[in-house]
Amino acid sequence: MLLKNLTLYRISDRWPARPDTLEKKLADLPLKPCGAFSMESIGWTAPRDEGEFLYHQGHHWMPALGVEQKLLPGSVIRQAVEERVAKLAKKQAFPVGRKQKRDLREEVLTELMPRALSKRRITRGWVDRDNGLLAVDAAGDPKAEQFTETLRRADDNLGVLRLDTQRSPASAMAEWLSKGEAPGKFGIDQDLELRAPDASKASVRYSRHTLEGRDIRDHLGAGKLPVRLGLTWNDRISFVLTDTLQVKRITFLDLLKREDGGEEGDDSGAGDAAEREAEKFETDFALMTGELSLLLADLVKALGGEKAREARPAKAA
Repeated sequence: MLLKNLTLYRISDRWPARPDTLEKKLADLPLKPCGAFSMESIGWTAPRDEGEFLYHQGHHWMPALGVEQKLLPGSVIRQAVEERVAKLAKKQAFPVGRKQKRDLREEVLTELMPRALSKRRITRGWVDRDNGLLAVDAAGDPKAEQFTETLRRADDNLGVLRLDTQRSPASAMAEWLSKGEAPGKFGIDQDLELRAPDASKASVRYSRHTLEGRDIRDHLGAGKLPVRLGLTWNDRISFVLTDTLQVKRITFLDLLKREDGGEEGDDSGAGDAAEREAEKFETDFALMTGELSLLLADLVKALGGEKAREARPAKAA
């Protein structure tokens, strides 16, 4: 599926963007290869192999942020610097000073950067205009913040805030575990991490383990709080909810069942590989956005609803 992890933001109601205007703004900040003396390049790219900078179906949009980074292992840099330090110390007949070492390091970086290999990663986002949500496919805050900050540079009318609910995910998850059931269409799965809120940060993890044991209630009674809990929604999607309201490890169970069912593919040979890939992307996108929109609405409801507040512009880089 197209998205595996969701970091969630509320979009300002005053954002006037339309798909065509946003696509043009993204195209003005494209991803470019790293320059000879640049360690990193950031810019927008097409979310699928071929296409525009913004893919959209109705009010569901997908931008994609590309980051290209030079690969210069620290061990390689250190070795080259040490070799030059030794040569310089021998030449001048006294130890190399700190400033000299800094200058040698800069010299090494300048020489190695043009020859360094590059790697590229893509971070996709999903804009749900109907529900005013932005979801970034990032498992951690730094990548999510990089995405929103770069989107803000592309369109300075954008205002976003992290999605915040009336109940904290940690307290809600603790209650569900104590009761042995989650509300509504949600079910408790078999993954859990509990952590002490004090300075010790003592933690215990369960993986593929039943979460109905007395030991879990004992940990909760001792003050540990859930920071990750595996859940299922409507018997169709499994995911892990975190205490920071991130939705991780998303798996579409119905899709897996269909794949495991061994349904016969179309052997007619109609259409080339590119066309089939484009059709699959469109189908996956429609399925994903439709199901995740319903899941997130139920999740916010299960957490007591959203806190009322006005989204403000994302923090500028």
